[in-house]
Amino acid sequence: MRTSTTATPADVRATTAAAASRPATPGAGRRTHTRVDSPVGPLTLVATDGVLAGLYMSDQRHRPGQETFGVPDPDGFEEVTAQLEAYFAGRLREFDVPLAPVGTAFQQQVWAGLRSIPYGETRGYGELAREIGRPAASRAVGLANGRNPIGIIVPCHRVVGASGSLTGYGGGLERKQFLLDLERRVRAA
Repeated sequence: MRTSTTATPADVRATTAAAASRPATPGAGRRTHTRVDSPVGPLTLVATDGVLAGLYMSDQRHRPGQETFGVPDPDGFEEVTAQLEAYFAGRLREFDVPLAPVGTAFQQQVWAGLRSIPYGETRGYGELAREIGRPAASRAVGLANGRNPIGIIVPCHRVVGASGSLTGYGGGLERKQFLLDLERRVRAA
């Protein structure tokens, strides 16, 4: 089983700086999508030139229109599907599929920071803001978190309110609770 390691704030800043420097051109490349079943309901996987650019739940807030997903094509999604199955079965703690999320430089920085939150742990918005080197940006971190286009794999579900309470989640609080409970159960085993 793959396990995650705890990154230092310097590691997170270096990773987020690298992510922020990569250009992302919305709509560039050939887009394809497929739909897979999961314990949290159907997931739509979207790829640009064969690289995962989106993972959306049904009825997800900020879900782009279906017309932006490209042509239906299950080919090329085998590895991400296998990793999702292993994650939900409790056999995978860290995803390693290539990702191509499209967003602003700041959003890219936040999404890279999300990937540094260890499996089974949570962070508050303010904590995440400090970890990415933007301590005064907790509200903006929350907005970028909500726009994460690759749910589950880029674990926006691991961000909670300052008191540890569940706060908004694009896929719904019930799904967020399910994902957090799954990770805590597996981590404790």
